[in-house]
Amino acid sequence: MMKSMILGRRGVLLGAVALMGIGFAPMTAAADELADIKERGVLRIAMSGQYPPFNFVNEQNEVVGFDPAIGTELASRMGLEVEIITTAWDGIIGGLLANKYDAVVGSMSITEERDKVIDFVGPYYNTKRAVFTKSGSDITSIAQLDDAKVGVTLGETHEEWARAQGYRINTYKGLPELLLELDSGRVDAIVNDSIPVMVAMKSGQYDLAMIDDPEAEQIGAGIAIREGNPELAAAMQEALDAMMDDGTYLEIAEEWVGGDIR
Repeated sequence: MMKSMILGRRGVLLGAVALMGIGFAPMTAAADELADIKERGVLRIAMSGQYPPFNFVNEQNEVVGFDPAIGTELASRMGLEVEIITTAWDGIIGGLLANKYDAVVGSMSITEERDKVIDFVGPYYNTKRAVFTKSGSDITSIAQLDDAKVGVTLGETHEEWARAQGYRINTYKGLPELLLELDSGRVDAIVNDSIPVMVAMKSGQYDLAMIDDPEAEQIGAGIAIREGNPELAAAMQEALDAMMDDGTYLEIAEEWVGGDIR
């Protein structure tokens, strides 16, 4: 059952739509839906609510996080109210195709498989491999890691990357250990997905600095809409670009994830 709250998470191969027993094929909208949405006055956005800090339910049973904040601001700039609908992630694309909501603003990765069935606005954020040091460290560039001790999580692609660079590495079970080892000085730097570490930095428990890695691959998250809606897509993109240009996006990102995630 869907309800007006929020929760989110990434995942789900688009091919799974056919395996979920949804019972209908990908469809193209008969006419652009922007006019109907404006007449209704409400933009209905969906997410799962299981992906903090991007979307989750707080102790007051409120849906909060980066995704709902972006979705609410997006709707406001389009002259609309917002309705947030929570639904199981494995059926979220099916719900979009069945017109149960107008868009998915739930940290959905943009993939070729999904793009065959739905359209994307954005991306509205990116995540990537990142290198972190303690604030004030002498290490300020990737080039200086050759002489450093680098911490990575055992079995992750970051470990493979660090070994390929020839770094001296220590391996750990996960991010909590990495952060503790960096904080204690037993490693000089750690390699991890950027956003979880930025969230840990935001908590105030760790005083870290992120080193820019221009060669790191980015994975974009987009706003999903039904195909055949160029006017809706353009209106959403215009609103998204405007909030990025005027600093509103950065304020939201800093509040929920601790920094710029474009």
